[in-house]
Amino acid sequence: MSLHIETCGVGPDLVMLHGWAMHSGIWGEVRDRLARHFRLHLVDLPGHGFSSAYRPATLEHMVEMVADNLPPSCIVCGWSLGGQVAIELALREPARIQKLALISTTPCFVTRIDWQWGTADATLQLFMENLKRDYKATMNRFLTLAVSGGASDTASVLAQLRKNFFQRGAPHADALQAGLQILLTSDLRERLRNVTQQAVLLHGENDVVTDAGVARWMNQRLQNSKLIMFPRCGHAPFLSYPDQFVAGMVQLLRQ
Repeated sequence: MSLHIETCGVGPDLVMLHGWAMHSGIWGEVRDRLARHFRLHLVDLPGHGFSSAYRPATLEHMVEMVADNLPPSCIVCGWSLGGQVAIELALREPARIQKLALISTTPCFVTRIDWQWGTADATLQLFMENLKRDYKATMNRFLTLAVSGGASDTASVLAQLRKNFFQRGAPHADALQAGLQILLTSDLRERLRNVTQQAVLLHGENDVVTDAGVARWMNQRLQNSKLIMFPRCGHAPFLSYPDQFVAGMVQLLRQ
């Protein structure tokens, strides 16, 4: 099965990986600006957007499918779940992945005995159950959560997020459940120290989905990383601060 990938722009290859339940249309606010500096590859992850679903739906197989469609040499940018995919790609394909951009990413989504910056296991399990009962209402709550903590234009950011989200129809139910299962079980903390590529971490100071403390923790452990923190910003800095986000990406290119 091949993934749906839209390509545009001129410059170094930049692969963009969206978050859970989204699709590549989410980059619409920054797409044209990034295309002035990069040759963009906007990927719909398996079961999302225009990409068909597949089994088994694990992080390893998701990474494998994206790896099969990568340019020979590229920068990979991942948001949230897409950031976990980006980390795995960097570890798996060190010769092909030149640099990383990790947006609102965490190596471990759930709380553990030695990990304070996660979501409670029971909360995620309840979310999975609610998703089965009322998909649209549950997703609307998630989108609201994603922009919480933002500046005064939160309403317009939420409207943009909702517009983009429903543009390509609902993701496959199996893909949504599989994505939540990946978030529930993945723990990349120990392997993070093996990432050698230059990386930029872009994170909202008021992110209530992935705590800002995660970005500072990752910044200390990644061998060659820079942290860009967005004040008064939630889980989607590329929507809340598109100009500053693009500037951060261009800065990574020039490093």
